[in-house]
Amino acid sequence: MIRLLIAEDQAMVRGALVALLGLEHDLQVIGEAGDGESAWTQLQAKSPDLLLTDIEMPHCSGLDLAARVQQAGLSTRVVILTTFGRAGYLRRALDHGVRGFLLKDAPSEQLANALRQVHAGGRAIDPQLAVAAWGEQDPLSERERQVLRLAGEGASSAEIAEQLSLSQGTVRNYLSEAIGKLGASNRIEAYRAARQNGWL
Repeated sequence: MIRLLIAEDQAMVRGALVALLGLEHDLQVIGEAGDGESAWTQLQAKSPDLLLTDIEMPHCSGLDLAARVQQAGLSTRVVILTTFGRAGYLRRALDHGVRGFLLKDAPSEQLANALRQVHAGGRAIDPQLAVAAWGEQDPLSERERQVLRLAGEGASSAEIAEQLSLSQGTVRNYLSEAIGKLGASNRIEAYRAARQNGWL
């Protein structure tokens, strides 16, 4: 039996996934979470074989969850199921050890088969997304990404500096670099461009 934890912030979608996957003879949903922090708590307590997670969730994204699983050396394999078919997301997911990356408009039997494939040690990546992912490089450094994400969420340079233990001048330099790399005219435009490409 493949033991599965589902992390999805939309209750209706989460319920549908639990019901659909519960019909499979070899899949058992042992937990469900509506946000990333709750999923992380359950991951540590229940040690599921697989984590099926959305990307954009409150408190901790699916990509952040995958990074935590990787850093903690947990045996749980991560599969991302998302509406956001952005090449940048896939590249970051693979960097964090994600074994499956599927879009929500895929048929349910394809999802069940992908989960079995990942559990057996394979990978399950949406083929069109895989092709797109290798054609486009993420220009941002990890620090530029952090600074730009906070700026896009409305934090001032002083707040970003305090949160990341940097000087305000350094924050401005990172923002300036990110804006330049993305060909944007200001931090908000840069934030939108980075999000659209899946780099945040």
